[in-house]
Amino acid sequence: MTTHSIVSQEEWTRQRRELLVKEKEFTRLRDELSQARRDLPWERVTKAYDFDGPNGKVTLAEAFDGRSQLVVYHFMFAPEWENGCKSCSFWADNFNGIVQHLNQRDVSFAAISRAPLAKLLTFADRLGWSFKWLSSEASDFNYDYNVSFRPQDLEGGKGVYNYAPLTMNMTDLPGVSVFYKDADGAIYHTYSAYSRGIDILNTAYNYLDIVPKGRDEADLSHPMAWVRLHDQYAA
Repeated sequence: MTTHSIVSQEEWTRQRRELLVKEKEFTRLRDELSQARRDLPWERVTKAYDFDGPNGKVTLAEAFDGRSQLVVYHFMFAPEWENGCKSCSFWADNFNGIVQHLNQRDVSFAAISRAPLAKLLTFADRLGWSFKWLSSEASDFNYDYNVSFRPQDLEGGKGVYNYAPLTMNMTDLPGVSVFYKDADGAIYHTYSAYSRGIDILNTAYNYLDIVPKGRDEADLSHPMAWVRLHDQYAA
């Protein structure tokens, strides 16, 4: 940082305009990529899934709340854990404020985890979250969408994550899945992303990417070593 070049306003503006050309190109490419995501073929969801919610059992169809589109955040929270994943919590701190906006565009949102509902609700209350959070404790949902892994999968090398053989010895990992329900009630899986594929969904990371130090994670033991639950940062 101390050796960064210092230039006149005229030179700064010239270089900023050069970068703007690349930013506009990136925006157009991102628009094309977003359209390619929407153009992917769909797969019919034929398996029934039941979740535990604050008001009782909820089917996958009911999780749509009368809308045609559903975004699911696969939140890492195994049944035996006392707290949810701190990295997923970093993402979840973005959720409360967006749900009503998504609803206006025919989109419902839910986080889904394997931990019992009581643990989810206690953790959500602690961190001030109000978004819908469902428990898939008695369901194959997280396993079927390749974000949770049984012991035999980990031991036998059968686990698949981010469309490749699983290389981590972890029972739960993060991801996002999207579903569509048509007028006849048929449900389709339209998209899933994992690992760094969900980076763009973290508002804080997008802001860090535009400041001088960026994410400032190069010297850490792993990229998110600095992240804490938001009530654990020093004042």
